[in-house]
Amino acid sequence: MIATTPTARFGAESKLGDIVAADFRSAAVFDAIGIDYCCGGAVTLAQVCGQKGLDSAALIEKIESATAAPLSRNENYAAWEPSFLADYIVNVHHSWLRENDGSIVAYTAKIASVHGSRHPELAEIAAIFAKIAADMEVHLREEEELFFPAIRRIQAAVAAGAPLDAADKETLGRALESLGRDHEEIGEATHRIRALSKAYTLPEDACSSYAVTYAKLAEFEEDLHKHVHLENNILFPKARAFLV
Repeated sequence: MIATTPTARFGAESKLGDIVAADFRSAAVFDAIGIDYCCGGAVTLAQVCGQKGLDSAALIEKIESATAAPLSRNENYAAWEPSFLADYIVNVHHSWLRENDGSIVAYTAKIASVHGSRHPELAEIAAIFAKIAADMEVHLREEEELFFPAIRRIQAAVAAGAPLDAADKETLGRALESLGRDHEEIGEATHRIRALSKAYTLPEDACSSYAVTYAKLAEFEEDLHKHVHLENNILFPKARAFLV
């Protein structure tokens, strides 16, 4: 695998989404201090540091350190063609959701039933995640049946020097609006679960099912961050470029 050296250098006015799009390794820095770079990708470093009381120079230094080594192409998502990125999202992130959402719904309902009298927040967590799972399935179908196929057809037309189909362009425009709204809603719901669970902190009376549930919710959030980042900050801008 040929490695390339990232050319991006970041400043206080750099947007979070642009930083992570340039080098996904910076995401680990943001994750460690609870900064949302996917749904909050339009926020600048200066803004988020002001909100959280952080030293922007120190944060930039951490990002530069995390991204100093050469970046291999298999991590350079921004360099991927839109259709290849769409396939990756389906095969990795959509597959993960379909394999795990149902069990997380069951686990959250179970611990709410068993522990809800002592921990009333669990009922709200279960209800929120059940809605996330239902909404996410609709969201995935829209991407797989409408949005991603239109991207593939348009990319093929561009490669062939052929005119773009007006219906495909209309599909892209509509999907970009609806999918973006979905991301905001699901992101807010996930933030609510994090707050209710005190960042997935187990109480003293937690059983093994409680521990598994919180671990899976944390894993869901981690996967969601990367999934939404790849779309909001990389794939969606590439799709919008087809409409210009």
